[in-house]
Amino acid sequence: MSNTYYITTPIYYTNGEPHLGHVYCTVCTDVLARFHRLCGEDVHMLTGTDEHGIKMVKTAAALNTEPAALAHKNAMVFRDVWKEMGIINDDFIRTTEPRHKLSVQEIIRRMVARDDIYLSSYEGWYDEGQEEFVTETEAKVNEYKSAISGRPLLRYKEQSYFFRLSKYVPQVLKHIENHPDFVQPESRRNEVMSKIKAGVDDLSISRATLKWGIPLPNDPEHVVYVWIDALSNYITALGFGSMDETLYRKYWPGVHVIGKEILWFHCVYWPAMLLSLGEPLPKGIFAHGWWTSEGKKMSKSMGNFVDLERLRAIAKAYSNDALRYYMVRAGNFGSDLDWTEIDFIKSFNELANVLGNGLNRTIKMIGKYRDGKVPLVQAELEPIDRALVEKMDALGDAVRAAYLRYDLQAAATLPLELARQTNGYIESTEPFKLAKDPAKAQRLSTVLGLAAEAIAKALMALIPVLPEKAIEGLKQFNIDFAGKSFDELMNAKLPAGHQLGDGKPLFPKVEPSKD
Repeated sequence: MSNTYYITTPIYYTNGEPHLGHVYCTVCTDVLARFHRLCGEDVHMLTGTDEHGIKMVKTAAALNTEPAALAHKNAMVFRDVWKEMGIINDDFIRTTEPRHKLSVQEIIRRMVARDDIYLSSYEGWYDEGQEEFVTETEAKVNEYKSAISGRPLLRYKEQSYFFRLSKYVPQVLKHIENHPDFVQPESRRNEVMSKIKAGVDDLSISRATLKWGIPLPNDPEHVVYVWIDALSNYITALGFGSMDETLYRKYWPGVHVIGKEILWFHCVYWPAMLLSLGEPLPKGIFAHGWWTSEGKKMSKSMGNFVDLERLRAIAKAYSNDALRYYMVRAGNFGSDLDWTEIDFIKSFNELANVLGNGLNRTIKMIGKYRDGKVPLVQAELEPIDRALVEKMDALGDAVRAAYLRYDLQAAATLPLELARQTNGYIESTEPFKLAKDPAKAQRLSTVLGLAAEAIAKALMALIPVLPEKAIEGLKQFNIDFAGKSFDELMNAKLPAGHQLGDGKPLFPKVEPSKD
């Protein structure tokens, strides 16, 4: 069985800077990648930017610049933001890179050789924001406006090359039906199957009126348009179609994490393209939901748009990890979510008061009562002790199961539940009172030893979500976590006599802004 794990974000369009939706998708992908790395798998995470198309031309013209200049400027912003936020991507693909262009042209050649691309003409409605042609029926239902953006559809008539999408749709549908986990969550899977059964036309894949793109190798007067160019990044980044396909043969197929607005293209267009090429289909496609802000659709004019500047300010004040935790715990992965300042503060306070406080009080008590050394836990445990041990022992399997079913909210909150139970355990056992009675010395040792182990276990389980703060907390326990797998960490015990490090607040109090 392969020990590799390939995971991707979508490639983000460079007509603007990153915002909450981009950051959320990338953070969730990074959390999954970190978990699989922690499990000892050979992980390859890809992200990048989509830089061709009519939207780029129009946005560049409005800004009095060239598409190439705009693409480069914003691609660098995306790349740098991921570094700022501690994202560990193994590659960053740009669709304007030579490696991508050459591989895309090779993909077209192979499709042409299979007679899967043909020249025809198209007349119909076009959703410019989604870069998708819309059937007359769909256009009419939505009053000739985009189902996504609400903007008016455009009427297009021009010669175009088409991909024989309809040839492969029956195989795509069969694969989705036979593999229930291929498209997740289930509601999105049902949506895709329903739309396929309503009928699918062949796909227009070129433009003769647009010059900002990759020329078709069989007809340089046309450029490859959108979906073959964009979707193929997942394999061109691995060298598919080049002289060196080592990475492709090693890592493909992979898992795609995307926003639900591009679900159709990833679940139908992309598998059909791969079938045309005779290549394996992705292992899975997970579509997350959209964010609103304070209960309303995000809008710059309304002042509730969560943009890059705002996210940077929050990360600077509260930490990258506090931002990561809030986004991951905000709701079920796959559901629509709502950003509110009140919920963010509640989330941060949960980290500070439950996890941070549990760590701080445990370190301080062991320092005060046992010279900073982990005390020996007695063999005979009371019911309250056993309940905490049971919670500790179950955490590893519960968190693993959550990750494997893409339940990132549970993966983030289960360790906090253990920390919360540990705080309750400390309050119930009252170690401050036990310390006053020499006859209770052994009982005090058990309480302190179990509390330390529980908080350490919670921190270990949180490494993928809180990569900076969890490790900072483990360093206070003086735990050597380097090179240890998830299972090794979750099965480890704090030995009696282990010397703890210095304690300090994990999530320092943030003073309210005076602005």
